[in-house]
Amino acid sequence: MRGPSGSPDLFGTPILGVSEVSGLICDLLDDMRLHQIWVRGEMTNYKDHASGHRYFSLSEQNGRSSALINCVMWRTYASGLEFTPKNGMDVLAWGTVEVYEPHGRYQLIVREMLPAGRGERHLMVERWKRELDAEGLFSPERRRPLPAFPHRVGVVTSPTGAALKDILSVISRRYPAAEVVLSPTAVQGEGAHTEITEAIQRVDGLVDVIIVGRGGGSFEDLFPFNHPDVVRAVARCRTPVISAVGHEVDTALCDFAADLRAPTPSAAAERAVPDRREVLRDLAGYEERMGALLSHRIDAAGREVEDLRARMHPRRLTRRIHERMQRLAEHEELLRRAALSRVQRERSALAEVRASLAGKNPLAILKRGYCIAESGGRIVKSAGDLSPGEHVVLRMKDGRCRAVVEDITHDKDV
Repeated sequence: MRGPSGSPDLFGTPILGVSEVSGLICDLLDDMRLHQIWVRGEMTNYKDHASGHRYFSLSEQNGRSSALINCVMWRTYASGLEFTPKNGMDVLAWGTVEVYEPHGRYQLIVREMLPAGRGERHLMVERWKRELDAEGLFSPERRRPLPAFPHRVGVVTSPTGAALKDILSVISRRYPAAEVVLSPTAVQGEGAHTEITEAIQRVDGLVDVIIVGRGGGSFEDLFPFNHPDVVRAVARCRTPVISAVGHEVDTALCDFAADLRAPTPSAAAERAVPDRREVLRDLAGYEERMGALLSHRIDAAGREVEDLRARMHPRRLTRRIHERMQRLAEHEELLRRAALSRVQRERSALAEVRASLAGKNPLAILKRGYCIAESGGRIVKSAGDLSPGEHVVLRMKDGRCRAVVEDITHDKDV
């Protein structure tokens, strides 16, 4: 007997070929609930094939029963793994359930895999990103320009980290006239996001631009800068914010809310302040162009007068020409005075910059009888940094001398 479709049947039930069964399974696995899903389980039967493909299973124990699904991670995706998979490891795998028709076997084709604890944090960051983006905090229209010549630069970072040293070094070299205001905070660990949020709020409105950041680190180290509290604090700032979290390849959610994202703390400092050498060159260029423009306008006016004089009758227009020459002379004098006044103002500004630079020179204090103590190539800032018998170098205004510490006396706290 044959069924309605022409295939044989047995007792009224169609007889299907193996390929037909596999095809039906494929159709069933087209359910979108089995596409691009995260699956958590214990890794078993792990095999790292010579071809680079990874074969394993994910299992789950529920009371007396257990479940298991076969998995494969092709070489293309396996090459991007950031950890070494092992049997017994609790993992999160992302992929799609598919069927291998020749064997009639379904399996999870894994494209990404993370240790369960770390993976959950990654998923949390992705969820935060969607929520904060929906609030409009990542909109490019929110970004504001940075001030061209900031007087005060706020820095939200660890007071002992390398990031602060890099920022101070760059600003002192490029634009010493700017004052750096540190709003200290922990930059990693439990509760760091609360400290970072408070540090941002503490300095907001007191400076012209804020740098928020830290040096490089792992995903866990940078995790506080992904927290919604930190992102919202950056977005609510009245002051323009530069985010400098980690190094070039690192990204945190606060980067998207900031007015500018810098690849490193040093780069953030470079974007926060201008280069004084470029400012001085620009001023000199302005002065030169103003002088050239003034000279050109005077020459043009002179040529105009000569042209009028040649075209007009001398006896009839002598008085008019004299009046015109008088106005020209007055105009020339006004231009000259205006140019001299502008040049004087620019020179005064230059003098103020030079005076500011000289006043911030740490060596200027040596001329007043002070000296700087150095030990092991570093500046001694506290008596607690020295030990009896330690050799130190005393730097004075006109030379250096070597000395040995005989005794140390600690002043009492005031």
